[in-house]
Amino acid sequence: MLETVKYLLGSAGPSGFGSKSTAEQVTDYCPDLRSITAIITGATSGIGAETARVLAKRGARLVLPARSLKAAEDSKARILSEFPESDIIVMPLDLSSFFSVRKFVADFRSLNLPLHLLINNAGKFTHEHAISEDGIEMTFATNYLGHFLLTKLLVTKMVETAKSTGVEGRIVNVSSSIHSWFSGDPISYLSSITRSRSHYDATRAYALSKLANVLHTKELAQRLQEMEANVTVNCVHPGIVRTRLTRERDGLITDLVFFLASKLLKTIPQAAATTCYVATHPRLLKVTGKYFADCNEAPASKLASNSSEAARIWSASETMISKDPYLINN
Repeated sequence: MLETVKYLLGSAGPSGFGSKSTAEQVTDYCPDLRSITAIITGATSGIGAETARVLAKRGARLVLPARSLKAAEDSKARILSEFPESDIIVMPLDLSSFFSVRKFVADFRSLNLPLHLLINNAGKFTHEHAISEDGIEMTFATNYLGHFLLTKLLVTKMVETAKSTGVEGRIVNVSSSIHSWFSGDPISYLSSITRSRSHYDATRAYALSKLANVLHTKELAQRLQEMEANVTVNCVHPGIVRTRLTRERDGLITDLVFFLASKLLKTIPQAAATTCYVATHPRLLKVTGKYFADCNEAPASKLASNSSEAARIWSASETMISKDPYLINN
């Protein structure tokens, strides 16, 4: 009850920020970002678009990968209309496709740019059962596995950039408190919903993908520390906000639920705050492998905190991406 009251009041936590803080407020005292290059997935609308806008305001060069280039160009135009000096690059990327992820990374590398920030923000709630071109359940493929592969292919560039510039690299995985809704064996459930639509539950599949984001963060943080890399990785729960994520569930029931929950909803600037805080704030130097909500460190679920499960998900993910037809044919 006390935590709910604090949330509704927007009471500041140890960081000095809370649920009512906005992305602009949490970056007011961040370092000048004009030397920073950031890749932000899912930046065409909602939380991702606000994250991109605020980082552009602070001077960062942005790379905006998107499945819809028109939507990305529109997002770029909106930012440029507000901040005309912004440096923004739009590139194609479909996170549900291993081939597309690999092509994006190859194209990015060809630009010979540094990489300081990777914000894995894109998310999809798939009401109808679907399978990706690589044979993976679509929600898991888009929300988690595409980002797993993207991060794996870019982390060397981030380590190199941090070493050559002396600036800490940061990876931010956008998860959700809904990760705690999943119970059971993650790999067994993924296998069952990949094989058969009869086992598919949209909410449980989404929760699984968000759990995988947290477990990925935990395992990657450990690996980066073992490498003694000057790169951190943390994950965030942005809060409850109505964005295009619910576009497949628009209707009277959804509208009613969001109306009744309106007092708990964040605005998009508030929802982007935790991502921007974790990506930029100086007080998080060397902080890694943590879960944040309302701009403060928070506990993840028991399953999400399990190191053995994190290693198991990592191993399974490596196996899945190794079956990429692009690797077999090239």
